[in-house]
Amino acid sequence: MATIRVSPMAEGDIPGSVAAIQAAFAEDPYTHWMFDMSKYNAQRNAASLGVRCRWGMRNGLFHVAKEQGSDEVLGVAMWLKPQPANQPATWYDWFEDWRLWFNQLGMNLYYGRGGLNVKRYYIWKQAQETAHSSVWTDPRGYYFLNIMVVSPKAQGKGIGRAMMKYVTDRADLEGMPCYLESSRDVPNMEIYGRFGFRFAKELLCDDDGTAIKLYTMVRDPDGPSTT
Repeated sequence: MATIRVSPMAEGDIPGSVAAIQAAFAEDPYTHWMFDMSKYNAQRNAASLGVRCRWGMRNGLFHVAKEQGSDEVLGVAMWLKPQPANQPATWYDWFEDWRLWFNQLGMNLYYGRGGLNVKRYYIWKQAQETAHSSVWTDPRGYYFLNIMVVSPKAQGKGIGRAMMKYVTDRADLEGMPCYLESSRDVPNMEIYGRFGFRFAKELLCDDDGTAIKLYTMVRDPDGPSTT
């Protein structure tokens, strides 16, 4: 079996990363709740993910997994760094927020919304903020696993484990907690539980009766691993 290497995402990794994410989320319940699939524009979604990847390369912990000697992206992990509670934003933070906003604005002007339900986007953001206010009890902040995907053809090679440990080992060394949100309870919660994550709270996003549940999970430092 070829050796798997995890490394920070680079510009040349973005097309492969976007393709892997789009494939992984094509049938995801969150995707089908957030988008009107009859109007869904894969090009617009790819552009949006590209903007997010570039922001994450500068500000987050965005990684890719590949087999040694190959440039094919087999896995993607997007982590956000801990943000201490009540810490004021720096000028750099403001600049990056505006940079992201302008890039997204340009994308929307060019492609349109691509089926994105804006009302539901803000319902999700409000529900997420409410969940964070009760689940995020550590004032130092959390390593936030925003997205992790493994190419179907590469599953069973330990790629998910390698990408997870790339950041959880760092979190353990720093004594920091981790956090994630999953759009599926089965089998995702069991899988994440193997890396020390525990269920924390349901995140309900309800648009006048058309709802979706997300499942928040927290990992304490030195969380047990059963894999």
